[in-house]
Amino acid sequence: MSFSQPSTNIVHLQLTHGMSVADIGCGSGHYTFEASRVVGNDGSVYAVDVQKNLLDKIAKEAESQHIKNIHVLWGDAETVGGTRLRADSVDAVIASNVLFQTESKSSFVHEMKRILKKNGKIMLIDWSESFAGMGPDSLHVVSDTIARKLFEDNGFTVEKVFDAGLHHYGFIFSNSVVE
Repeated sequence: MSFSQPSTNIVHLQLTHGMSVADIGCGSGHYTFEASRVVGNDGSVYAVDVQKNLLDKIAKEAESQHIKNIHVLWGDAETVGGTRLRADSVDAVIASNVLFQTESKSSFVHEMKRILKKNGKIMLIDWSESFAGMGPDSLHVVSDTIARKLFEDNGFTVEKVFDAGLHHYGFIFSNSVVE
């Protein structure tokens, strides 16, 4: 098993051409660029982060590669409305290695729910442990059990649990409404 790989993990989200995706806490944009490739020119990828310098790098890289479907947004996903995305505006959310960093986990989950369209999906990947100076301090690791409960308590359903690479866990959550 290898370290967490965006190209391998993103397959579990089942993105298709033309979808709208938010990469929340996008960091250096590994998932942003992978999602951009999958959703194609008719799709959109919103790279959202609180670190403007990382967003600037993503914007420059997208421009240099002539990628037109990536949109960078400075935003705070720990505040409802903080991502600056409209309610019910995206088909999917990517949240990789972000949950352990959030202070207000409940607000974070509420913001994901707010921006997702009906039947939208979230790919949550996070650290399963602190490892040799990489990843979070062990006090900040959010276990897969706690992460699952947090999303289920907020109306999400687990669609899939997957191996997200060394020292990581992965979930696909859905906000499908049963009628």
